[in-house]
Amino acid sequence: MNPWRLRLLSQLDALGTVRAVAQAANLSPSSVSQQLAVLEAETRTRLLERTGRRVRLTSAGLILARRARAILDHMDSVEAELRGFGEEPSGLVRLGAFQSAIHTLAVPVVSRLAQRHPHLDVELLELEPHESLLALRSGEADVVVTTTDFDELPLGPDLDLVQLATDPVLLVVPEGHPVAGRGPVDLAACANEPWAFDMPQSYMAGLALRLCRQAGFEPRVVCRFSNYLMTLQHVEAGLSIALLPGLAVDPRYRVTTRELATPVTRTITAATRRGSPPRAEVHAVLDALRHHPAPPLPGHE
Repeated sequence: MNPWRLRLLSQLDALGTVRAVAQAANLSPSSVSQQLAVLEAETRTRLLERTGRRVRLTSAGLILARRARAILDHMDSVEAELRGFGEEPSGLVRLGAFQSAIHTLAVPVVSRLAQRHPHLDVELLELEPHESLLALRSGEADVVVTTTDFDELPLGPDLDLVQLATDPVLLVVPEGHPVAGRGPVDLAACANEPWAFDMPQSYMAGLALRLCRQAGFEPRVVCRFSNYLMTLQHVEAGLSIALLPGLAVDPRYRVTTRELATPVTRTITAATRRGSPPRAEVHAVLDALRHHPAPPLPGHE
């Protein structure tokens, strides 16, 4: 069995469609279908069945797809052993992290690793919580920095977790805003304000909507950005207010942050696939994440 084709089958199990696998692998859908057909011939087993215009895995396909992940991890482990039995971390580790952790956590960690382990290559991927666990399970990422508070995508028993920090969710308003000079804010006082939200289906969009509704109102959303810096610029201009994680509040923007009357925090967590053979390079990345000092929160030193 060809390992590359096994990876495509594993990705089909994780991502659900041939088109999604093709996008992840930078191939055409027809190329993916052809390679999966070759894998069926190699295994002499029917792995796929067509339902309308889509394909899905047969029972045998599901078994092989889920065993394939362990097979590929074992191959990675053997490669690591051949590079020196894991004594010096080397090779490629794909690290996924959500947007606000990129500049505060991931980039400093990758920079420090480059100095300590010159033969270790870390590929940094921006992955929001609803994307990162899929990437981890499909093998597109080896380590992800995510949050354990994303209810829409349960973590499950197939992952190993390392808690890194907690991050408060803050109300962000323009300087001089009526709530800017107070202490913790009851969101009900902001019922008539214009709101800046993250993109639909994202972790922060779902959380902000839930908190506003718990405060008794439906927020009037005037803009949606996938980039926190654009959100901060919009708030700085006096056009909206927002709920953002503390790590996302860049001090270069002239905004004011306030804690919530009912505090809300998210747990920042590193995750790897459970049962993967030990790899020195993955352990090096996890250790660097675990020992990286927490950045100061807005308004704190």
